[in-house]
Amino acid sequence: MAMIKDPLVYHYLDIGRLGRGEVVNLFLKDAGVEFKTVLYPWDATWPQQSETLKNQGLTRTGKLPALEYKGDMMGKQARRNILWTLFRTSILIGDEKKPEYKDKYVPEYYRLVAQYYSDFEGPYLLGDKITYVDFAIYQSIDNDRRTGTLPSVLPEALLRFKEVFEKRPRITDYIKQNE
Repeated sequence: MAMIKDPLVYHYLDIGRLGRGEVVNLFLKDAGVEFKTVLYPWDATWPQQSETLKNQGLTRTGKLPALEYKGDMMGKQARRNILWTLFRTSILIGDEKKPEYKDKYVPEYYRLVAQYYSDFEGPYLLGDKITYVDFAIYQSIDNDRRTGTLPSVLPEALLRFKEVFEKRPRITDYIKQNE
């Protein structure tokens, strides 16, 4: 485990392994960084809690995830503009899934992402070196699997990537503990 004198505090929603915040969680676990997790309920109390977090200075926008170190916030949020083009979370409205999301958007998304993963011998986006984007892409695949919106067939490059990613020692342990 990477030793940090004062542990990081990871603030996120209590939604299990769903959401873009899971990317940060996976990234920290894989790096062996020790951190404390603070989860907030995703229920009717969230709008007020969001305002409270904003007023306390935990987050400028009232949105999570947020990382805290020695009482200071690290960056605005764990998402970056580039990730919005490569990574998105499944959009669910109540229990209804928009059919065009699974049938049109998701297959096209994975087809495009697989082209990038095919540019190098792999298994990662940049070949044999893992990057933050790989964590985001994995979480995208896992979110779609969990919400039932993953296509029945993923492109070969993404299947290979997913298999190798899930065999990373700390990731394997985390997945086993949180499945």
